[in-house]
Amino acid sequence: MPNRLADSSSPYLLQHADNPVDWWEWGPEAFEEARRRDVPVLLSVGYAACHWCHVMAHESFEDPATAGLMNEAFVCVKVDREERPDVDAVYMAATQALTGHGGWPMTCFLDHGGNVFYAGTYWPREPRGGGPTFPQVVQAVSGSWSQRRTEVLAAGSRIAAALAEGSRPGASAGEITAEVLDAAVAQLATQYDGRRGGFGGAPKFPPSMVLEFLLRHHARTGDPTALDMVAGTCEAMARGGMYDQLAGGFARYSVDADWVVPHFEKMLYDNALLLRVYVHWWRATGSSLAKRVARETADFLLRDLRTPQGGFAASLDADTEGVEGLTYAWTPQQLIDVLGPDDGRWAAQAFFVTAAGTFDRGSSVLQMLSDPDDAGRFEQVRRRLHAARAQRPQPACDDKVVAAWNGLAISALAEASVLLDEPRYLDAATAAADLLIGLHLGAGPHSDRLVRVSRTGRAGRHAGVLEDHACVAEGFLTLAQVTGAGAWLTRARVLLDAVLRDFAAPDGSFYDTAADAEELVRRPQELTDGATPSGSSAAAGALLTAAALTSELAYRDAARSALGVATQLIGQHTRFAGWWAGAAEAWLDGPREVAVVGPAADPRTARLLRVAWSGTAPGLVVACGDPDTAPADNSVDPIPLLADRPLLAGAPAAYVCRAFSCQAPTSDPATLAAEIGARTA
Repeated sequence: MPNRLADSSSPYLLQHADNPVDWWEWGPEAFEEARRRDVPVLLSVGYAACHWCHVMAHESFEDPATAGLMNEAFVCVKVDREERPDVDAVYMAATQALTGHGGWPMTCFLDHGGNVFYAGTYWPREPRGGGPTFPQVVQAVSGSWSQRRTEVLAAGSRIAAALAEGSRPGASAGEITAEVLDAAVAQLATQYDGRRGGFGGAPKFPPSMVLEFLLRHHARTGDPTALDMVAGTCEAMARGGMYDQLAGGFARYSVDADWVVPHFEKMLYDNALLLRVYVHWWRATGSSLAKRVARETADFLLRDLRTPQGGFAASLDADTEGVEGLTYAWTPQQLIDVLGPDDGRWAAQAFFVTAAGTFDRGSSVLQMLSDPDDAGRFEQVRRRLHAARAQRPQPACDDKVVAAWNGLAISALAEASVLLDEPRYLDAATAAADLLIGLHLGAGPHSDRLVRVSRTGRAGRHAGVLEDHACVAEGFLTLAQVTGAGAWLTRARVLLDAVLRDFAAPDGSFYDTAADAEELVRRPQELTDGATPSGSSAAAGALLTAAALTSELAYRDAARSALGVATQLIGQHTRFAGWWAGAAEAWLDGPREVAVVGPAADPRTARLLRVAWSGTAPGLVVACGDPDTAPADNSVDPIPLLADRPLLAGAPAAYVCRAFSCQAPTSDPATLAAEIGARTA
């Protein structure tokens, strides 16, 4: 019989709807049932694309005997971490405190008040490596609850108190200075892998936010070390197995230090963040590899992650038919089978496919360690292999639309559309933004707040968290700049005003949940950047951009306060503060504001706009419009940055301002390029 997850909107929860475990969704009903039965709560947290979540589900949650132990001793609750990041954040902090590490699948054992008294990640069903099995853990925890209840409850209370103490906001740490960011780059240089790119050893995650910071730092200071770290990492990732050499798009991470063998899940947020990095790397250097990867990654988003409603799906699974990477790996013989002997052997060399294999079962992921000797042949081979791969079984898609991650995709695609001159990308970004407005905004009890997810055209029931409002606001701000439509700025301001009203923390940063959100054992507040920007760093960046477009000092002051809180984090743990550091670079640089005025059909206006968008100045803000066509009745929302900007002697003009100081307007593209760090005019 299906359990209570059968009607869930989460694909991850639906994966468990037929388990013999009597799963409950997170909510007060589950805890009331635990009190009625006088048993603890077993909380299991994961997500749809997680390989080891699937392994534990197959081993334990699909096993009737193990499920029987769980059902007898606990009320079992299943949570999709992507749908409830607030619940995940609270209990991940507890798991890390108890075990020294975290990850998914995560299992926590809770008392009736929601306090953790024991936790861990993956436990096998059968003995392995000398550790306990999951059935042993279940029985031991159940025994402790029955026989040593007082100790268990006291442990839960101590852990809750320690977490609450550690999460209290502190005083502002100081002001962002150039010296702080110089030291951050120096710290990164000591951790940089000069031979293979990236930072640290295996496993290697794509450091997208750190790379964005380094690009901004190089633009502001000219520091060659910063750009070298970007180039070395971006090239290594793009040529390795973590990048899909046939279809574009990046896997979640590389299990080795050489970017060879990926963990095959493809996440929307990774590809959105990396698309922006590669576009900006191309803008800074003109790298042909950067441009190709940016285009292919954008095309991957449009081809493989777009939903019928116009949004972007959360992820593609790591597994196909229960086998990790089955869709993507090749043997030399398989290449020959598809391409014939000559092209097959040539492709094995071009893609560095070996007979011994680099992955599993004698198969190899595709790499491209050097540019092929015949570009035309290479493209033809790629198309044929991609078509053949499309006939294989395909990984499942988690098709829920997460507001924050769609905000990141909107920003990246909108920028890519103007920098790469590809209108399709802007159309897709606009469609996703329209979906968020029509389905996510106001779907809950607040007309100016978002719900977290939707699926198949139906809004979910969980309130949006800080990162949703901040990242979607950033997406709307980017659309306002690219299109010149002030309505997008107005919508961004609605979200940012809600952030300032409902998410503000006493120390100048922000809580991850609104003041009226469901009360958990503590109110989550995560400042460090993880796989995505922290809600607070995303809010700081969006507020700074909004301040530049509107001249609204309240936004600028809020961004400054948040950055002050993060100063110590940036200086001491830069790898986990990349988005913060990028926003700090924009703060130090102004950010520079460019208003381009002139008729849209005038080629001189277009030239100025191309230069404006080619500027590398950190956090550069662009607004465009025609002062001669502004409606007298204000039926179209204005962009304040364009106010009182006339044509220059009847010609299109660009106005550049920085930190409350403006340069003389110019109609000369070369002059504009020099003022904003554009590579060419």
